[in-house]
Amino acid sequence: MTTDIAETTSFTPSATAFVCDPARPVLAHGRVLRMGASVAPHSHPRGQLLWAMRGVLRVVSGASVWIVPPSHAVWIPGGTLHHVVTESEADTRNLYVDPSCSVRTGDPGCAVLLLTPLMRALILRMGEDPAEAPHDARRLRLCAVVLDEIAALPEAPLSLPGGHDPRLARLAGHLGQNPADPRPLTELAAIAGASPRTLERLFRAETGLTFRQWRARLRLLSAIERLGRGESSTAIAWSLGYSSPSAFVAAFRQQFGCPPQSYLQAGG
Repeated sequence: MTTDIAETTSFTPSATAFVCDPARPVLAHGRVLRMGASVAPHSHPRGQLLWAMRGVLRVVSGASVWIVPPSHAVWIPGGTLHHVVTESEADTRNLYVDPSCSVRTGDPGCAVLLLTPLMRALILRMGEDPAEAPHDARRLRLCAVVLDEIAALPEAPLSLPGGHDPRLARLAGHLGQNPADPRPLTELAAIAGASPRTLERLFRAETGLTFRQWRARLRLLSAIERLGRGESSTAIAWSLGYSSPSAFVAAFRQQFGCPPQSYLQAGG
């Protein structure tokens, strides 16, 4: 998994995200993006709930990465600099929340949220009308339900926190490009230019995870990306450095509660 998008086709963000109008608290926008496409780095005043009905998304903000399968959506607070990359062709639906609305104010940044059936239905219903449609009393009531449901969605462990120390960033960048690298931290430390003890301390301090936990999560998030591209569990296991396909399935099930091949269809 990598945050490098230099060779992808870039799309501009939707103008809907920049409309500030308290009389229209929630606006909707959708589009289909082909595999490898990206929405250019940007921020906007409206908060954004981004869902791919089909396909897997990667959202990058600062040094952190969020992987978003169709069972989930990502909440991006207003004013957050971010960019979005498609790991497969993606049919996206967005809800944009006016900055006058207080929604998920406790979230310090982006968050991947497990969608409920009601939230999916609300996203689709909001998208049935054009963004310029009048917000009459009925639509305002619908917006109120949307805001309540967004606030109640549970967060899912689909983020890979990053760090700002250049030594940690060098190692994280290498493993992001090479998640199957099997070398222990004692050997990888040379890439970072720091001792293993220092790197362990940096990972705990800046990501909240041990190095072992961080690398395990990196591999599992990389696996979700590859599942979205249609790869088999066996192929993913060998390509990501697991000792066997069964070891990969066990690790995936322990983290996400279901086997890999049913994850994207099972709602996480």
